[in-house]
Amino acid sequence: MVTSMTGYGRGESQNEQVKVFAEIKTVNHRFCEYTIRMPRQLLVLEEKVKKMASEYIRRGRVELFITVEGKSLVSKNVDIDWNLADQYVSLMDAVKGKYNLGGSISLQDILQLESIFLMEEVATIPSDLEKLLMESVKGALENLTQMRVQEGQGLASDLQSQLKKFAEIVAGVKTYAPSVVKQYKDRLTIKLSELTDGMIEDSRIVTEAAIFADKCDINEELTRLDSHVQQFSDTLKQGQPIGRKLDFLVQEMNREVNTIGSKANDSVITKEVVEMKSLLEKLKEQVQNIE
Repeated sequence: MVTSMTGYGRGESQNEQVKVFAEIKTVNHRFCEYTIRMPRQLLVLEEKVKKMASEYIRRGRVELFITVEGKSLVSKNVDIDWNLADQYVSLMDAVKGKYNLGGSISLQDILQLESIFLMEEVATIPSDLEKLLMESVKGALENLTQMRVQEGQGLASDLQSQLKKFAEIVAGVKTYAPSVVKQYKDRLTIKLSELTDGMIEDSRIVTEAAIFADKCDINEELTRLDSHVQQFSDTLKQGQPIGRKLDFLVQEMNREVNTIGSKANDSVITKEVVEMKSLLEKLKEQVQNIE
């Protein structure tokens, strides 16, 4: 089954205290790369989340966002640095005494000294929050997989269509190729006859035609193309991730087509080579989206 690397999934789970949301976005990437954003207090669960995601995703750039609504995951406690406060008050009294200043130190004066107050955050994670989080992530992954499979089916259909056109061109070139040598031999016979007033040895024409046939022989490349096309078609029916293998096959097919273009000294074949390269470009573009 062909699976796309592009997709989106969303899941949520809740109890009486909190609601957990998970959103996953994936795009094509050569390897498997994760970006996970979640409340800092839940980062201890990041590896568990990655492990679950790896059961559904084997290749692609993955962005996972987890949010929690409801009861706060953090409680705040306020304390005071009494030692520092004592120093502030002592210095205030010293200043008053040195400069004979009146008045007394008030509560308002103390409250202005923000540095003496200490704020401490304490994590308050509900006991079943991990279960809720993993349930929401699983739901998002299942939705994501459904979308990736659906898009993959569309990609497979398009790839098969392009591959069929490519195979038809290869078959046409294979049928046409033998006539290239005959056409060359006929042109050579006419040209040499004109230059020698018909006084030409058949052996010379045969020799020249044989040399030309050897230089422009593309049977080997066409045979390999047939093999690559069959492998490509068979690979589309496999269940495991196939994107890298398809990408390799497209590269090999492109290599054979380039060789045919450089060897075939014929305008018809050159035209077909251009068409084959155009189809290979489309195949390559689509293959980049397959897991």
